[in-house]
Amino acid sequence: MAKRDRRRAEADFDLDSDDEREAGPPPACWLCLRPLGEKVDQYHPVPKSKGGRATVPLHPICRRTIETVFTNAELARTAGNRDTLIDHPEIVRFLGWVAEKAPDFDAPTAPRRKR
Repeated sequence: MAKRDRRRAEADFDLDSDDEREAGPPPACWLCLRPLGEKVDQYHPVPKSKGGRATVPLHPICRRTIETVFTNAELARTAGNRDTLIDHPEIVRFLGWVAEKAPDFDAPTAPRRKR
């Protein structure tokens, strides 16, 4: 058995190590900074079609809101900068509304507005 396989096998059966580790804060949504729930979307802040490679974790409702407010070209111009997105008036309004919602909260999102 190779070293790599042994380490993987030992990690699978090391039940005590999970109890010893302290649980840190749950991961947060990239857009709203609320804790993530069970459903998490991996989102490209710069669309793949525009050369984006990095992904960030988002609530599904946050992803749909971004996609409703911004086009792919607009997202590419932001270069994945969260601060630029949260300065948009519609996103500011959304963040104020969703701030007190549960991590797994979901609601219908309005269709993309015509430009």
